[in-house]
Amino acid sequence: MFIQLVQEIVALGWLDWIVTLTALVYVVLSARNNAWCWPFGIISCALWAYAAYGYGLYSDVLLQVFYVVMGFWGLYNWQKGSEEGGVMPISRMTKQDHLLYLVIGVAGGVLLGYLFSHTTAYATYWDAFTTSFSVLATIMLVRRQLENWYYWFVIDLAYAGLYYSRGAVLFALLMVVYTVIVIYAYGTWKRQLNGGLSI
Repeated sequence: MFIQLVQEIVALGWLDWIVTLTALVYVVLSARNNAWCWPFGIISCALWAYAAYGYGLYSDVLLQVFYVVMGFWGLYNWQKGSEEGGVMPISRMTKQDHLLYLVIGVAGGVLLGYLFSHTTAYATYWDAFTTSFSVLATIMLVRRQLENWYYWFVIDLAYAGLYYSRGAVLFALLMVVYTVIVIYAYGTWKRQLNGGLSI
């Protein structure tokens, strides 16, 4: 099975590799709270939108287009988005924030799943719920809310299974790597929030 997995990875095209490499740079830089993550995210997501269409993950195509738009907002927000006009600081979410995000995420997943359930899309509701919560987690990330990493941990694991089920082996492995980076990211952001650590 391991040999087959390696063969599948080696057989992947240039698009999968470029998306994977730029996505890795994006997530490592975002974990380090570095605004340069956003240009890499924009490139990765624009290319992945094209690739996701080929895998029949239509909700994911919409998500990647959303990510491209959010990438520009994120770049602006991280550099000049605070009320004082400087770099936006890391913040915490309230219980009410979490409740609101959960309600919106579930409602969005049900609605998106229903809309695509009458198409040729694959794993309609699985794709829809990961898409819905990814949108919300991206908003949290752009707003530099520490708890975005909780959501990304679960989302990335769900995406690992979804991509693997579609034969997108490299992207499935990338999501597993993401879950490890998320743990590092949370610790880094929390130290910065508590002690003003500069990295």
